[in-house]
Amino acid sequence: MHGNGGFAGETPEFGGRPAVINWVENGVPPASITASQVSQGKLVRPRPLCPYPQVARYSGSGSPDDAANFACKAPQ
Repeated sequence: MHGNGGFAGETPEFGGRPAVINWVENGVPPASITASQVSQGKLVRPRPLCPYPQVARYSGSGSPDDAANFACKAPQ
C-alpha cells in the first residue's frame, strides 16, 4: 500500500502502523488502512488505502469526509 508521493508510513497522518505490524508478524494482511490529508493543521478527507488493484469508492450516501462511507472495490 502506498500514498501520494511514497510509502504511506512516511506521513504523519498515516495510522496503519499496527495493521502493518500485524501483517508482518502474524501474516494477516489488512483489508484497508485509513489515511487522511492535513489541511491547516487538521486531518481531513480520510480515505481507505486499498490493496492493489482495488480502489476506494464512495458509497453514494453519507458524508464524503467520512472514511466509513468508502469501500475498497475492483477498478471499473
